[in-house]
Amino acid sequence: MKTEQDPVSLPSGAMAHAIRFLAVDAILAAGEGHQGVPLGMAEIATVLYARHLRFDPANPLWPDRDRVVLSNGHGSMLLYALLHLSGYHHIPLDAVKRFRELGSPCAGHPEYDPPAGIETTTGPLGQGIANALGMAIAEAHLRATFGEDLVNHRTWAFVGDGCLQEGVGQEVIQLAGHLRLGHLTFFWDDNAITDDGATALSISENVAERFRVAGWHVVEIDGHDMAAIDAAIMAAKSDPRPSMIACRTVIARGVPRLEGQRGGHSGKLFPEDRAAMADRFGWNGGSFEIPPPVASAWHATGLAGAEASRLWQARLDATPAAQREEFTRRVEGRRKAGWREALLRLKAEAASGGKPEFSIAASGTIASALYDILPDMMTGCADLEAPTNHKRQLAAFTAEDPAGRYIHCGVREHAMGALANGMAAHGGFIPLAVTYLPFSDYERPAMRMAALMGLPVLFVFSHDSIGIGKNGPTHQPVEIIAALRAMPNMLVIRPCDAVEAAEAWEIALEHRAGPVSLVFARQSVPQLRRDGGAGNRSARGAYILAEAEAGARRVTLLSTGSEVQIALEARAMLEAEGIGTAVVSMPCWSLFEAQDRTYRQAVLGAGTVRVAVEAAVKFGWERWIGEEGGFVGMTGFGASGPADALYRHFGITAGAVAAEARKRLG
Repeated sequence: MKTEQDPVSLPSGAMAHAIRFLAVDAILAAGEGHQGVPLGMAEIATVLYARHLRFDPANPLWPDRDRVVLSNGHGSMLLYALLHLSGYHHIPLDAVKRFRELGSPCAGHPEYDPPAGIETTTGPLGQGIANALGMAIAEAHLRATFGEDLVNHRTWAFVGDGCLQEGVGQEVIQLAGHLRLGHLTFFWDDNAITDDGATALSISENVAERFRVAGWHVVEIDGHDMAAIDAAIMAAKSDPRPSMIACRTVIARGVPRLEGQRGGHSGKLFPEDRAAMADRFGWNGGSFEIPPPVASAWHATGLAGAEASRLWQARLDATPAAQREEFTRRVEGRRKAGWREALLRLKAEAASGGKPEFSIAASGTIASALYDILPDMMTGCADLEAPTNHKRQLAAFTAEDPAGRYIHCGVREHAMGALANGMAAHGGFIPLAVTYLPFSDYERPAMRMAALMGLPVLFVFSHDSIGIGKNGPTHQPVEIIAALRAMPNMLVIRPCDAVEAAEAWEIALEHRAGPVSLVFARQSVPQLRRDGGAGNRSARGAYILAEAEAGARRVTLLSTGSEVQIALEARAMLEAEGIGTAVVSMPCWSLFEAQDRTYRQAVLGAGTVRVAVEAAVKFGWERWIGEEGGFVGMTGFGASGPADALYRHFGITAGAVAAEARKRLG
């Protein structure tokens, strides 16, 4: 492990120039790219990798490695150059030569690929630093849980002006400072330039002071002075606060035509620019050529980390068996035995004697039962502890007690969603992000990135419809469920009662290929299911809750969540008239769509009249009810008033559902 006492001398300027020339060569080959970051931050990155970073290219998934986040992801060639030069096998020179080409791991913006050394997807500015916040929280909690012999690494983030100008940036600054995450360090590329021109066009504040007042350790340096960079990093490593190293740099340093100008960000490069840079730095290597002494120096940067990795493995092997198994289970993402049995017990209890209760309260009860079994479950909530009811027995994660498992995020949904992604990307956790469904819009960028990366984050929502009542239309998310269902690789599950809630949690904990949105009602819902067996009927996305009894099925009523009870009431009306009617509960559309055609037709009822009821807009229901189907729901925003009055006002009633069915029967 590299330490302040490490006698290795400062890296040479040629090592930084290797980054510059690899970046320029790749951008020239691609015909486009963002050279500003790799040319401006080359010295910073070189000192970090050569002197301080704890990494092993031959063991890229080593659990106790440092995490590096390129938050200013448009400068992706900085990261790819570092990974190639330091010896990551997944980033060979051929991949660098195919920068931005289909199939290359060197995508236009970094995409989630931990075996290649790419810790998280960045691109939307601010997401990366919020992911880094989550990684630092994950490290602090695991260190408090398992001790420094097994967990003692740092999180480093390269940060641009855009990351700090986006609103999520301020949320991150505040929360990280409050939690005193001393293993988190930002390198701010303070080049005073954005894509539009000088930063003075849109900002006049003292950015470094924002960090200071939030409780960060701040050092301001020349970002091209390797000695100053090294000293700043050593100071950061010895300070108990999170650190921000403000690095005054020149954008596109080395390209005379562009350096220090707005065109330095991503202006088109020409071979003449490379030639001018080579003249300036005395670089004799051809395109994609690194002089052997420089290449050897770069490959040597991982040697200390390889030794640290070997010593760490020896400490893990010497750890008592029970602790070793628990640590290994967590970093491998395996579920601890007993969680499914706990869900089945709750499911059976609800089916046998469940009484009406708030849907979100049922989820809180389930989470509480799981907390004692799954210590890797960690919950973040945006200042809504009481109404969302998911804290229960958890202690708060604080600067004084990082072993706590409930993160009080404050009113910071954007950072909450993104830090949950960071925790999932770090590994060792089942992260929950809990808030009201209308506030999911603040989390939307993070939810999209979780889906894109395939991160198993659980987004838990309450207050899902007009059923919240008097808070009014700002808090009644009539369009949001449809928007979430449209997001690729996002499971959206809206349970109708406590039995379906238990089944939804089972689905969520089994699902590893991406995030899950669990959507619960704020209002009380009756217990509809009385079957509490081991089978998970919700796992197929939709199922027949009540089949037609008054003869052959002529009508199929489709619904989700709190409106399933309305569908059942409408069924009773139609059945009383001799009209065979079935009710289908559809908690998860995407799971239902994944079923075979025979099952889908059996559930939907081929040739029957179909009517859907949901206290949301119709968008998307056409897939299931067809052009001739009926829909009872919302056509616009809600209103303020008691929930029962609102359902009547907007015509979401059993009578309206039955009428839609009769009309289509002719």
